[in-house]
Amino acid sequence: MALTEETTSARVVRALLADGSIVRMRRLDGADAPSVEQMYRALPAYDRYLRFFSAGVVPRAGGLASCTAPGYAAVGAFRGDRLIGVAEYVIVDGPTTAEVGLVVAHPDQARGVGTLLLEHLGSAARRCGVRRFVAEVLEDNTAMRRVFNDLGLPYRFRVLEGSVHVEVDLEPGKPYLAALAEREERADRASLATVLAPGSLAVVGAGRKPDSVGHAVLANIVAADYAGRLYAVNPHATQVCGIECVASVADLPEAVDLAVVCVPARAVPDVADACGRRGVRALLVISSGLSADPPSAVRLIEAVRRYDMRMVGPNCLGVSNTDPAVRLDAGFAPPSPPGDIGLVTQSGGVAIAVQAELRRLGLGTSTTVSTGDKYDVSGNDLLLWWNSDPNTRMAVLYLESFGNPRKFSRFSRGLAAQMPVLTVRSGSSEAGQRAAASHTASTATPRVTRDALFRQAGVLAVDRLDELTELIATLSWQPLPAGRRVAVISNAGGAGVLAADACAAAGLEVSALSGHTRRALSHRLGRPASLDNPVDTSAVVAPETFADAVAVLLAAPEVDAVIALTVPTAVADPFPGMTRAAARSPGTPLLAVRLGQAEHIVGVADEDGRCRLPCFADPAAAAAALARAADRSAWLARPGATSAVDEVDATAAAGIVAAFLAAHPAGGWLESGDVQDLLAAYGLPILRGELVDGPERAVAAFTRAGGPVALKAIAYGVVHKAAAGGVRLGADSPDAVARAARELAARFGGRLHGILVQPMAPPGPELLVGVVGDPEFGPLVTVGLGGTATDLAADRAHRLVPLAEADAEDMLRDFRAGEQLFGPQRRPRLDRAAVRDVIARVGVLAEQVPEVVELDLNPVIAGPGGCVAVDARIRVAPPPGGDPAVRALRL
Repeated sequence: MALTEETTSARVVRALLADGSIVRMRRLDGADAPSVEQMYRALPAYDRYLRFFSAGVVPRAGGLASCTAPGYAAVGAFRGDRLIGVAEYVIVDGPTTAEVGLVVAHPDQARGVGTLLLEHLGSAARRCGVRRFVAEVLEDNTAMRRVFNDLGLPYRFRVLEGSVHVEVDLEPGKPYLAALAEREERADRASLATVLAPGSLAVVGAGRKPDSVGHAVLANIVAADYAGRLYAVNPHATQVCGIECVASVADLPEAVDLAVVCVPARAVPDVADACGRRGVRALLVISSGLSADPPSAVRLIEAVRRYDMRMVGPNCLGVSNTDPAVRLDAGFAPPSPPGDIGLVTQSGGVAIAVQAELRRLGLGTSTTVSTGDKYDVSGNDLLLWWNSDPNTRMAVLYLESFGNPRKFSRFSRGLAAQMPVLTVRSGSSEAGQRAAASHTASTATPRVTRDALFRQAGVLAVDRLDELTELIATLSWQPLPAGRRVAVISNAGGAGVLAADACAAAGLEVSALSGHTRRALSHRLGRPASLDNPVDTSAVVAPETFADAVAVLLAAPEVDAVIALTVPTAVADPFPGMTRAAARSPGTPLLAVRLGQAEHIVGVADEDGRCRLPCFADPAAAAAALARAADRSAWLARPGATSAVDEVDATAAAGIVAAFLAAHPAGGWLESGDVQDLLAAYGLPILRGELVDGPERAVAAFTRAGGPVALKAIAYGVVHKAAAGGVRLGADSPDAVARAARELAARFGGRLHGILVQPMAPPGPELLVGVVGDPEFGPLVTVGLGGTATDLAADRAHRLVPLAEADAEDMLRDFRAGEQLFGPQRRPRLDRAAVRDVIARVGVLAEQVPEVVELDLNPVIAGPGGCVAVDARIRVAPPPGGDPAVRALRL
């Protein structure tokens, strides 16, 4: 169900504290003044002294009455209807600096309320152009100083007489996001423990009929020997599956951690409300049909919010946790054997299929969560859970939608640094591509954006379920390759050729073998073997000899991985003994291919009975799995630091944007002068020009330029100047300049706003560097061929912000012409570092100025000594809702 503003209570955001409990955050207004004063009066005298520099005075909350006025904002934290904390700011010393104040009710201190309030207040301040908080804190107020320290934002303390002056920079850089992620993970794990490791649970709707969902769920819980306290709710039975029943949720002997709801859809809201009244902390709603019944869905959501519960589902298969200390199988799928794979999926069918394949391969899961319609708990929550779960060593996701893509990017990037993160792509159709004004936006399709997210976050994406299990097997049983160099060996020459072609298609390198390796192979294989790569042992090779040759390749320093293909013949079957060859060189991955094998992937056990060798039926599948393993190895080796650039004036840039939006609240394309100033604030090399209003002023600008110039029409409704006939190049005399200016005036008539006169740039290859803002995924940076070729070739690479240090370099390699333009063979050599710097600066601009929703530098002319942007356009709009730099639950 698409949650509308009416169903999401736009003014209220739910967020988690460190202990996993839920508070509600919202802006305060004049109507909240009595609650604020009541909280102030309840403060102990010492708390009032620390906050207000006076123990005897209870300040009034009169400032709230004008909180809608410019320069003031207040955010409150509520537990139920009780206000437990207030953070407020007021603008001082110019529009970018605000004085901040914070107070938390005494019983709720030291639980993270203050930090959470400052997160949300800082987000609100940034959206209003505030870039710095200042505060005066008593020297005795160590708790408040600790809050500023723990926040993760850059801060400075200056000790005065009896007090400390604090300054906090609000730009959410990498240290802040790291601190935020740590807080979010701690809170989320505490919250999810009620779902994945509940100490007690009740099945509501535990049916007596064996073919009912409620009966199957309870039976699975009993069969798994659940470690906690188990209850069943059924008003028409005294016992189900050996568990005594109570008539209603209200009759439960305790407020359980988790209620598993298996009642008809229309009854779910009432059950949820009853669970909330009983103090249940989380719901697992198995029932389907809620999303097709909006009134019932809204009532369910309201109940979850009202009682501050977490919820999985509705319309889900269930959850499981095979940890011996938990032993939870609360669902109606066949049980999954214990293992180290974490699985989260929106589709129950996908979960069943993946678990069946894992069982067949002798693998199992640590935790499985079917999120169903995903009203609350999502894949992001599981990424945080697995990040600290000692039982999980691989994460597998099937997501049909992203609840918060920017958080997914951050969470999955952190998890992928510890373990493989795999996903199956879905919804790859380009039918949803939207019309766009800029060259950059025209290529930012849903698949492009999603794949950029996966690539940057280190998520290994496949398109089919069989590819998923093949990759799971490869990563479970084999080490990562050190590189992309592959040796192929087979006892059938044609099969080796197929494998070599598949490796090349997958981006692997089937390189020549060294003389030493060839001699070692010759010693073992003799004639008539072919010692080129791929190696053909001949069809008569014995199993022991084939295994020896495989071991030679595994030990070769010029080989990062080996694919060994076998087919049984009437003379010999070289496949036996393959696992012994792998055991001789355990640091190099070996993938087997057995042509004619019935299953697409099986595990071959060694002499100890362990599955350690993946065996494929198709060489193309083996090559694809190996290529993705090499992708992971390369991702782990790349620098992970976020791009950093110097000489940035973020305050000036914010002022340009704020002034434009004040005059144009709906947004629009910036004027040429503002474009140049905004780019200059981020150190971008823009070719400056003069905006003139006629031939005479154009000639004067030409004279000042001192050389040939380009004239460009600035006309209403014209974004692509060259395509509209609005560019004249190489005007090298006053007559030529005047003539070009008159031509542009005649062509555009009353639409002409002005003529931009620029010096001619030196010739060179033309590139495009741009940004398009996605309301869900955030800004997407694009690099590719520019100028007139940009629409013809559509040769571009894409990355989401924030860009890592390696992203700019990767982008120059990823678009097809990149290596030709910047490779070592080109003469003269282009300044690759200068183009990388432009990409990095554009990424930082897009991250720090979220109002920039489209930006085109086109063309950027690259040369041996730098690069310059000849033309640029920027569209700004009010920033989209939602801030990835704050903690908030999706429901």
